Amino acid sequence: MLIESVHLENYRSFADATLGGSQGLPRLAVLVGANGSGKSTFFDALSFLRDALDKDVPTAVMKRGGMKEVRSRGKPGPVVIEIKFREDGPGITYRLEVDEQKGKPVVSQEKIIYRHSSRSTPWHFLDFSGGHGIAARNPLATVESESDLERDEYTLDQPGILAIKHLGQMTMFPALTSVRRLIEGWHLSNIHIDHARHTDAYGVASSLTASGDNILQYAAWMHQEHPGLFQKVCDALALWVPGLEHVRAEQTIDGRMVLRFKDGSFQDPFLGRSVSDGTIKLFTYLMLLHDPNPHTLLAIEEPENQLYPSVLSDLAETMRAYSGTNRQVFVSTHSPDFLNALRLEEVFQVIRKDGYSTIRPAIKDEQLQALTREGDLLGFLWRQGLFLGVDPR
Repeated sequence: MLIESVHLENYRSFADATLGGSQGLPRLAVLVGANGSGKSTFFDALSFLRDALDKDVPTAVMKRGGMKEVRSRGKPGPVVIEIKFREDGPGITYRLEVDEQKGKPVVSQEKIIYRHSSRSTPWHFLDFSGGHGIAARNPLATVESESDLERDEYTLDQPGILAIKHLGQMTMFPALTSVRRLIEGWHLSNIHIDHARHTDAYGVASSLTASGDNILQYAAWMHQEHPGLFQKVCDALALWVPGLEHVRAEQTIDGRMVLRFKDGSFQDPFLGRSVSDGTIKLFTYLMLLHDPNPHTLLAIEEPENQLYPSVLSDLAETMRAYSGTNRQVFVSTHSPDFLNALRLEEVFQVIRKDGYSTIRPAIKDEQLQALTREGDLLGFLWRQGLFLGVDPR
């Protein structure tokens, strides 16, 4: 099941904005825009939903400085995050509204709406407010009309908890479980090279953190449990980094994990702390993109940092290959070299005007359409300032 659209209301700079729509989203969707346009804010909204699911809404709000910092400045009403999913025709909408009650953040509304077709009446599988509401026990595929829904009322013990977090863990609510698993399958990556270079690492880890600070443990796990995939990463890295022969994850006598890189020009391998920031970051991205348990959504902010421009087109192709029938990749970038590897329909412009941000598909720009038909690459058009909102001046 793929994301068809992401709609935000009153979330920081996004007073009313949508990525995607009835035509859906490409498997690889890339946000471009000037500094401060709202790209990181969009990714933060996805992260907010994950935090609210992992913990609760008050925790997600407080992590960002309170409702005053989360709600769009000068805008009344709840903060809204609405995700539309689609698979083979039927559409599912998950809508979360967050507001304040007696000065505390609460779930003012949480819904799962199922629409069999664009002409059909939507059916509510979940409708909660302030910790109380109705939930349906039916599997999506078995419902032919709203009268078939087996709905009952339920009450959670806190108004700031998501219903899909608790009810969605029960097998008696398959539709809620499906949405919960989709969102839990997201990975929001913002790799920090200082964290990825962390040297006091012990044990193994079967998944990579958002910052990449456990890359040594993750590499050790991949090396042990999935040697074929690990070798694919090493082969790709050797193609992109001149002189590199292979990489090994090893355990020291005191139990720490280290990465050893072998340069074809020298007899002995050397520790990962001796290689460049770009090599470490590229290795981390490749490990993420070869995960044996791929994520339903992989979101990556500015992958070009510390990377040599010539590898960015290959990285874009690898991200496109990662996305598939049930997987998508969202990326933000400032790199013309990365843009040169993209198709016009994969690019979305984030534009900030009068304090608020909007999102516009680049393919709706007739000038960009005409120029790309003539063979112009998007990165060159970006450099020429032909993308809306690219120049902060």
